[in-house]
Formats: sequence, structure tokens, C-alpha cells
Amino acid sequence: MKTRKTPMRMCVGCREMKEKRSLIRVVRSPEGVLSLDSTGKKPGRGAYVCREGECLARAVKQHQLERQLQAEMTEEVSEGLRRELEALREADHG
Repeated sequence: MKTRKTPMRMCVGCREMKEKRSLIRVVRSPEGVLSLDSTGKKPGRGAYVCREGECLARAVKQHQLERQLQAEMTEEVSEGLRRELEALREADHG
């Protein structure tokens, strides 16, 4: 019996390799809109961050998301992503 290999991804905030399931995907849609993708199935270019707010904040501050997603990160967009992440975390714990 074969055991499946666990997919691993690197968090762009803390730069640690973690299980794909434990991370959240930030995606740039074909229209150029940035959003969180909790399903991992949205079309577009993606980058992964830990579910902790600190990693998202660090990825934004160090321009890692801009680089990975090839998209401009405005204050408005980063605040929207932060709020989305907060809502997802509350839903997980709620």
C-alpha cells in the first residue's frame, strides 16, 4: 500500500516549509484582483502564507506578495486581505 506524499509549500512571510493544508493561499485572479483562497481552487497565480496574521503582515511589509503574485499591493488591498484572514480564523475557531 502506497502512502501519499504530503504536499508542502513555503510561507512567503516566515519562509518555512509547511503542509499545504495548514497554509492559506493568496491568489491574484486573471483580472488582477488579490484575495484569499481558502479552498485552494481559485484560478490565478498563488502564494501561500501561514494562518497567523504576523506572516501576512511580514509578507506585505517585505513586498513578498507583490513579488510572488506580480501585482501591486496597496494599503487598501493589504487591509482587505488582513480582514479576510481574520474572518477565516474566527470561522475556524468559532
